[in-house]
Amino acid sequence: MPEKRRLRPADKKALSYTKDRRNSFGENDKAARKAIPARKACENRKNRRKAVQALDTYETLDEASADLVESSLTKDVERVGGWKKSPDQPLADHIARQNDSRDFRDGRKQWVGTKLIDAKEQGHTSFSYSWRGANVDSKFDSN
Repeated sequence: MPEKRRLRPADKKALSYTKDRRNSFGENDKAARKAIPARKACENRKNRRKAVQALDTYETLDEASADLVESSLTKDVERVGGWKKSPDQPLADHIARQNDSRDFRDGRKQWVGTKLIDAKEQGHTSFSYSWRGANVDSKFDSN
């Protein structure tokens, strides 16, 4: 049996970035452990309920309609579509998004810091600023 090639740490990290995934649809990842089975169970209950309702009317139907109901139950026509879990986000995309938001926050802080210094140099006791639509009033001591 051929020996398996050992991966370098950099290769392991690259493989992890492509294969690992993170929950990104806004729900707590701990809650998803309960929510996903609950949604699947609800969908299955709905399908069974429809099947029972179709079987209740089976005896009163004509032959063509009865054959249609029977074939739709055996082929699971009602199950087509339904709920499906959305795939999680790859780890590389998740980390890139985190870095973008971190850069945005850092840029905002630097921008406000320069505006504050400018206002103090001009002798103002307060100033208001807008960073991407968020209007904020700021007061400071003129020490």
